[in-house]
Amino acid sequence: MKILIINPPHLSIGSRMAKEHLPPLGLLSIAGPLIDAGHEVKLLDADYYFLKHSQVVSQIITYNPDAIMLGHSGSTSAQPIINDITNAVKLINPRIKIIIGGVFPTYHWKEILEQNPQIDYIVCGEGEEITLNLITALAQKSCLENIKGLAFKLNGVPVKTAPAENIKNLDAFRVAWELMDGYNYTYWGKRKAVVIQFSRGCPYPCTYCGQSLFWKKWRHRDPQLLADEIEMLNKKYGIEVINFADENPSSNPKAWRQFLEALIAKNLKLILVGSIRADNIVRDAEVLHLYKQAGFERFLLGIENYDEVVLERIKKAGTVSKDKQAIQLLRKHGILSMATYVVGFGEERTRDFYNSLRQLLSYDPDQVQLLYVTPHKWTPYFEDVKDKEIILTDQRKWDYKHQVIATKYLRPWLVILYVKLIEIIMQTRPSALKRLFFHKEARLRSAMRWYTRIGRRVWFWELYQFFFVTKLTKEKIKMSEFWTQ
Repeated sequence: MKILIINPPHLSIGSRMAKEHLPPLGLLSIAGPLIDAGHEVKLLDADYYFLKHSQVVSQIITYNPDAIMLGHSGSTSAQPIINDITNAVKLINPRIKIIIGGVFPTYHWKEILEQNPQIDYIVCGEGEEITLNLITALAQKSCLENIKGLAFKLNGVPVKTAPAENIKNLDAFRVAWELMDGYNYTYWGKRKAVVIQFSRGCPYPCTYCGQSLFWKKWRHRDPQLLADEIEMLNKKYGIEVINFADENPSSNPKAWRQFLEALIAKNLKLILVGSIRADNIVRDAEVLHLYKQAGFERFLLGIENYDEVVLERIKKAGTVSKDKQAIQLLRKHGILSMATYVVGFGEERTRDFYNSLRQLLSYDPDQVQLLYVTPHKWTPYFEDVKDKEIILTDQRKWDYKHQVIATKYLRPWLVILYVKLIEIIMQTRPSALKRLFFHKEARLRSAMRWYTRIGRRVWFWELYQFFFVTKLTKEKIKMSEFWTQ
């Protein structure tokens, strides 16, 4: 079959400000098995080119595939865009089969199929094997009801087959890196870059996060095989930056150390960035030199909140002391720390923002990123806030960078001003400026300046968008009413 996989245009402020993009790992992962099975597969990265919807539709019609497949890492905010594009395609060429996948469609499959008759199939869960089975069945014109992990309409009624099992061997399906040809994917200051996964899932039960629910079980790739693949990417494609998509790559300390050692043995000039739990950094205090030798330059640490009671309620399983210790350990080993802090877990007042700032200052991270809690229906946290009112009904902006839940004590305009004030204080405090200009490692100075330049543009852009573009709802709509399905 002739298949076009599509990364839809999105509203990501960061990538537009930076003018840098990373390849769509999820789509490339699905494409690999299809290519190996003999299908013709092409990538259309509409987000890379900031294509308008009409331009995406035009390219689809011109290519005239048997099927198109759409997915996006920010699947909640991307879904309305996918709906618009696929509807236009189906009106012009109803022959083209439309397949979508991702976290949001996996849980909202019934709602999507009922409201979007143009969408033919939804892949629910890990996509590699399910999609291969679906395309094989379509090519052979065989029954679809026995394919696990699939949602579609049967006699006009949305149905979902039995859940698919987890992929036990993550090395069984390859990533179609060759589809990157024609795209100059860069990150970390215009350096050639890719996204990669050492593991899938997370063993921790944080109530606001859907990782443990979607991936079900934490699994990791073969450490040596992944190191070999990274070496291939470096030598064949000139990749310099590896961005790890893992939520928690070091859950198995033995396997993680094996990977670090295998990569160090390659002696490649790489820059590695990723996310990790603060307590795992503390746990690995004696082997952090291996992190540095492998090439890690920055870790994102999910600090989330300063209040131990809040952390307990959302089952973060972290502590303030370990958060602070992790940042200090990373600095000791020449690795940057980015602390993410989430607004909206409680009914914040002015004093709560003040306390948040004090806590962040005491942590003294190299970089900071403030986000807004965005409760998804499939997470346990949804039950805690389902009766709260929302202020933003535009699903395209449910991206953690826009306030969604109404706050009882503070108006939205005051919330964003507090958020922006904390960001600017954190990035202009003396210790941060000292590291920005005088850090002993030139590579880290360069990295911090790159991030600062982007952050400055995003800072102004978000204020402009809030006060002059974004339309907040004036109706009183509860979260449970917004997600009616």
